[in-house]
Amino acid sequence: MKRFVVAALFGACLGLYGVASQAATVAVSQFVEHPALDSVLRGMQDYLKEKGVAVTWSVHNAQANMATATQIAQQMVGEKADLLVAIATPSAQTCVQALAKAPADLKRPFLFSAVTDPVAAGLVKDLQKPDAGITGVSDLLPVEEHLRMVLAYKPGIKKLGLLYNAGEANSKATVATVKELSGKLGFTVVEATAGKTADVHQAAKSLVGRVDAVFIPTDNTIVAGLESVIKIGVDNKLPIFAADVDSVKRGAVAAMGFDYYQHGRQTGAMAARILNGAKPESLPVEFQKELQLHINAGFSRQMGLEPPAEMVKKAAQVYQ
Repeated sequence: MKRFVVAALFGACLGLYGVASQAATVAVSQFVEHPALDSVLRGMQDYLKEKGVAVTWSVHNAQANMATATQIAQQMVGEKADLLVAIATPSAQTCVQALAKAPADLKRPFLFSAVTDPVAAGLVKDLQKPDAGITGVSDLLPVEEHLRMVLAYKPGIKKLGLLYNAGEANSKATVATVKELSGKLGFTVVEATAGKTADVHQAAKSLVGRVDAVFIPTDNTIVAGLESVIKIGVDNKLPIFAADVDSVKRGAVAAMGFDYYQHGRQTGAMAARILNGAKPESLPVEFQKELQLHINAGFSRQMGLEPPAEMVKKAAQVYQ
């Protein structure tokens, strides 16, 4: 289990939040290291630092292993931190399960981030009135907007490959929505799944010759092994689209997605309110609504697609 502790004492008081000068303790469970989730953590930490909130951080990473995530959740509960935070759906699920089994004296406020569907994941029953001790920020995808972007970028798609981990609740929810929209948008879906990062290359390879393009949802397992997918896309002139903009920098053709650093800052704002005494259940689950179009023109051409000029003009970021 990889674990590191970062101690950061940001000022002698919590300034605007009016909390005692002693640093708050925040324990974080991050499911895997990849740019989007790393950006969430950095955004949260930066926000609290800028607001003068003194925090001692205990950060754990499961490296995309569910058994490790479960161990981390149990360890975090025992740490008796002032706030528990989980980044990504699998880590959030294991934390909720650990807290449900914990004795009363070990229960702590819990905040999730980068969770696509908190209800489907079993984290809360009501987004407006979360369960006791829990709330968070969701990265629920506006799936139809994503798909329309893909179809505009590469007109004529008849078969769209979906590459995901069937064990991730967030990905299952997104895939179900894509299937619902496929008839309306005029394409059929071909699925390929990978249960762990080591399986990503073979799953991606299985789509070659069967689809016109591939779409990757915000799936932690696939994104952690993205480079192997990109190589298959380049070698076979198969366009790879993503749902998160951080994957575009790494080689995906395009994404209309969230800035996960801002997602982290939004999470940091909720954390500050909780550390100042707000009960998590009094804070409705929040969503990030602002979308950005990112294009990787260089990899697009390597995958056989010339970036549409009009989309390039509208893009917030174009990588050459």
